[in-house]
Amino acid sequence: MTITKHRLWACVAAAFLGAVSAAGATQAQDGAGTKGLFKWRSSAPLVTPSNAGAQAYSGLKDSSVVYFNGAYHVFMTTAAPDGWNMAYARFKDWSEAPKATVVSLKQSGVGPGYRAAPQVFYFAPQKLWYLVYQGGPPLYSTTTNIEDPMSWSAPKPFFAEAPAAVKNAAGEASWLDFWVICDDVNCHLFNTDDNGHLFRSQTPIGRFPEGFADTKLVLTGARDDIFEASMHYKIAGTNTYLTAVEAIGPHGRYFRSWTSDRLDGEWRPLAVSASNSFAGSDNVAFDGPAWSEGVSHGELVRDGHDQTLTLDPCKPLRFLYQGLASYAPGMDYIRLPYRLALLTATAPNPVSRMCPRSVK
Repeated sequence: MTITKHRLWACVAAAFLGAVSAAGATQAQDGAGTKGLFKWRSSAPLVTPSNAGAQAYSGLKDSSVVYFNGAYHVFMTTAAPDGWNMAYARFKDWSEAPKATVVSLKQSGVGPGYRAAPQVFYFAPQKLWYLVYQGGPPLYSTTTNIEDPMSWSAPKPFFAEAPAAVKNAAGEASWLDFWVICDDVNCHLFNTDDNGHLFRSQTPIGRFPEGFADTKLVLTGARDDIFEASMHYKIAGTNTYLTAVEAIGPHGRYFRSWTSDRLDGEWRPLAVSASNSFAGSDNVAFDGPAWSEGVSHGELVRDGHDQTLTLDPCKPLRFLYQGLASYAPGMDYIRLPYRLALLTATAPNPVSRMCPRSVK
């Protein structure tokens, strides 16, 4: 989510995996023959501007979440009349989320000014928490204590200058929604561009957070098909990685998904259409009245909190996402009343079938 992103929005206001890859990948490209791979149930809004006390937020967006020391720690973008920044909330159980206080990070080392689209993880080799976000280019702050929202350090850039791969013909960088995940050898930084491209840069894990280079195009397609908010995970106990990217569909935002056996490998289509999505209006039911059209920027709830970003296939997938109940046509993007809510997978799916207990 960059200033460019906001303007664009204003303008448009593993056996099982092998079987999917071999027998269904071609069909999955257009959604045929694989309808119903994922099904979800959504909660009502859990984190809303009313949690923020005197802060005059119009919306809360772009959530990142980890479970650590008996609590969920949620970081998010704040939308307010004075611009975009970030905030933090902590609660022990999802039932407590509606009463959790949203704390602005402006008074921390993160500081005021344009800050958005956070991602949080613990980098075990350095015993440091990292908060990755955008302030134009990709930035990061660190802390040793995730429970103290005022302890984050001042922003530092990952790159001395934007890679040539993300620059347009005029030499302007177009990159946003940055995401870091590490394997045993390298750390990988992914980003989208609101224009049909997913990129990946990498650095040796021993050099992180420095040394990111070798920026390459990973996925490409129509602008609406590979738009923004990519997220990337390792499936525990397998050699499989999952990627999901937000797209624009006829009934709101939704996520398309791919799998690979390497973060720097080839990505195979899994659920990649508006009628066969990873998460979207086609496969989400609601607890109570349907309050959101589509599923937008957020994060799956991980198993653990380190830089490997691991999902446990033996536990139901959960996805903290941003939803939009309603808005007046022509409303400024920064005024859209986004809220955070939780999706929970309600049926067996390609991830749950990777659980050893599901193999008969």
